[in-house]
Amino acid sequence: MKRFYKQVTCIAVDSGFAIELDGRPVKTPARHLLQLPTAALAEAIASEWAAQDEEIDPETMPLTALAQGALDQVAHERERIAGRIAAFSDSDMLYYRGDDSQQALCDHQAEQWGPLLNWARTRYDVSFTLTQGIMHQSQSEQTISRLSEAVEAHDDFTLAAMLSLVGLAGSLVAVLALVEGAYDADTLWPLMNLEELWQEQQWGSDDLAAQTRAIKQAEFLAAVEFLRLSRT
Repeated sequence: MKRFYKQVTCIAVDSGFAIELDGRPVKTPARHLLQLPTAALAEAIASEWAAQDEEIDPETMPLTALAQGALDQVAHERERIAGRIAAFSDSDMLYYRGDDSQQALCDHQAEQWGPLLNWARTRYDVSFTLTQGIMHQSQSEQTISRLSEAVEAHDDFTLAAMLSLVGLAGSLVAVLALVEGAYDADTLWPLMNLEELWQEQQWGSDDLAAQTRAIKQAEFLAAVEFLRLSRT
């Protein structure tokens, strides 16, 4: 739609901050007040609105979209959203290694992913069943339960970020490490694309794959920034 406002401002409201367009509060698609937990996040989202040209382009407003998700979806369907995130406890990308014909890749995965899994083992007192190939291997009830509890402990805005992050990363362990500050985004992103990057080293780069990866990385970093700002 066309830009219909001139001035964007942040205001303090009960228990948070809101954004006004020409003095009128911004609301979510479900008509909830776009109420944000920190001034830093409110200011960043206000900047997205202020940066719009004659046409409003939602694709240039990732922080706004994540905030809308927190307020419209997570806050009202918390159990379902937490369950979608926690489902990766039984299908984490880090559990799956190359098959018997890819020993060099298996060794590389073990070297690069081992410290991350070891962190989770110690942090949550869990164990992991690793497998070669792509056949599903169920994890123990204790592992699923404890990782699910770790997800459920977070607030709505963190869960909104985690939902985006886990879909892009394919790894709940990696997202929990990021949320808890054990790993940073620059370290995790190559680990989440380890096999693709390894294949490029062996056979050369694929321009289309690189472009797709760059798009996903931008979405990943936007969710990381949303997470940071919602806690600042």
